[in-house]
Parts: sequence; C-alpha cells; structure tokens
Amino acid sequence: MPASGVSAVVIAARLSALGLPARTEEHPRHTSVEAEVPDALSAESWREVLDAVAEADRFGLLDTSLNGRTLWAVVRKAVPTTGDVGGPSYQR
Repeated sequence: MPASGVSAVVIAARLSALGLPARTEEHPRHTSVEAEVPDALSAESWREVLDAVAEADRFGLLDTSLNGRTLWAVVRKAVPTTGDVGGPSYQR
C-alpha cells in the first residue's frame, strides 16, 4: 500500500471513531475519503473532524438539499521521479 494510502486510511479511521463512518477510494493519482456528516454535530466534534482531515492535501464539505452533507478529503500519491510517468502531455 502506498504511503498516501496509509494516510487516507488513518483519516478514515479517525472520522469513523468520531461517529462518521468513512469510505476510501483509490484513484490513479490520489486516494479519496468521504463521510456523511449529520446535521447535529457539536462544535467540539467539528474541531476533531477538522483536525482529522487537516492531514489531507485537500478537503472540503459538499452540502446539498438532495444528498445532505458529505465531507471529503484527498491524499495525493507519490509520483515517481524517473521515467515517463504521465505520458506525453504530463508536465513536471
């Protein structure tokens, strides 16, 4: 498992421990973490949630009337430093 996968798993475990069951998904260049956020979340819980996702490269909150609130985080995977890693259009 790449180092970023471990970080995403740790973030997901921390969110789950806070009562927000999280799921991870592997992508070619990053690992994503998502968790549904209930409407009633205390200020203390929000601080702990934000502390957990602060480990990610990017994170945010998607809030829609149809699907509720989804917290997301992205952890980039390490890019190899040699070879043609991204194809002809990849810029270093």
